[in-house]
Amino acid sequence: MKNIILTPETHPLTWRLRDDKQPVWLDEYQAKNGYAGARKALSGMAPDDIVSAVKDSGLKGRGGAGFSTGLKWSLMPKDESMNIRYLLCNADEMEPGTYKDRLLMEQLPHLLVEGMLISAFALKAYRGYIFLRGEYIEAAQNLRRAIAEATEAGLLGKNILGTGFDFELFVHTGAGRYICGEETALINSLEGRRANPRSKPPFPASSGAWGKPTCVNNVETLCNVPAILANGVEWYQNISKSKDAGTKLMGFSGRVKNPGLWELPFGTTAREILEDYAGGMRDGLKFKAWQPGGAGTDFLTEAHLDLPMEFESIGKAGSRLGTALAMAVDHEIGMVSLVRNLEEFFARESCGWCTPCRDGLPWSVKILRALERGEGQPGDIETLEQLCRFLGPGKTFCAHAPGAVEPLQSAIKYFRDEFEAGIKQQFSNTHLIDGIQPNLLKTRW
Repeated sequence: MKNIILTPETHPLTWRLRDDKQPVWLDEYQAKNGYAGARKALSGMAPDDIVSAVKDSGLKGRGGAGFSTGLKWSLMPKDESMNIRYLLCNADEMEPGTYKDRLLMEQLPHLLVEGMLISAFALKAYRGYIFLRGEYIEAAQNLRRAIAEATEAGLLGKNILGTGFDFELFVHTGAGRYICGEETALINSLEGRRANPRSKPPFPASSGAWGKPTCVNNVETLCNVPAILANGVEWYQNISKSKDAGTKLMGFSGRVKNPGLWELPFGTTAREILEDYAGGMRDGLKFKAWQPGGAGTDFLTEAHLDLPMEFESIGKAGSRLGTALAMAVDHEIGMVSLVRNLEEFFARESCGWCTPCRDGLPWSVKILRALERGEGQPGDIETLEQLCRFLGPGKTFCAHAPGAVEPLQSAIKYFRDEFEAGIKQQFSNTHLIDGIQPNLLKTRW
């Protein structure tokens, strides 16, 4: 396993981490060039110049979609009369297998505070909220302390750094719903409403929290902003090995020797992460498959391990980079059981707002449970494939269901024999009534 040396030039997110894994508080953070980007931005740059710099840097959203951050910022209205604006940090990290934002918030809370301060200045937002997963108790405590330290030091609140800019920042903890990772569901929850996605348009940039212009960014995305402002666009682009700029928190979990996450340049291959950083599979286990970026991404095989971890390459292979925290599957794990477990999670976390997602995901779980017990019926696999098509992009109110069926459709694609092994008997017309197998509705479950 590689010995990693963290430097400001190569690891802008993580170089300040302490060896004892304790939080970096204000004095230490400022001693390590903390808030340098904020001082430069607020004292010597116009908001539009900051937006342009972030756009030119090539920073993409780190929450999974990979949308240009600068472009997203530029969608905020230019009308100066719309003086009530909000910046929201999506810290509702509930994707199974994903834990990158937790590291940043627990150990480097001031990095997020600084990133939000710069971003708010660029967006002319006077108030910000960190919408935090409720189970992240330590992160909540550390963020609140960091906000208090920054406020006392004049880095938050009124007339920040003597510039006349005001910005208040608050931590808001969620109530344990995965759907709040969708930005409009997050906004609804923040307002005290039912956490279901909103219809778009209007988009949050024009009518978001409490009907005001709102920008929602991921934790890791915001944490990239200070280094871009402090060190420049060209530097940020050059630390990558890919046309995707900058670095990314990447990792491998599963039954590997050294599960974890590391800040690595875009373009690092999945095999490098698995073998050089995660130490490969545990002794006696053979690699079988992997998901590149969390539970809601398509499975890939060992043949795809030499792909660079970047948005385009993983997309062309038939999956998504997502959060870039990959999950390894070994030869002892049955794909039907694994996918059933994932689909149970997604079915449980559906907000229930639209019928395809509300009814389709539980239906897939029922079929998978039958296949897992060896009680599947002829046509079950085709039914699952049809469900994947019915729940695909553009068929539901938000991206929850399309993401949920990605692991299902890819598992069938690469490991169809495991699904076929769960079918109990040959096809018979006696099992069909108007196209519906009667035992689907009775004792089969």
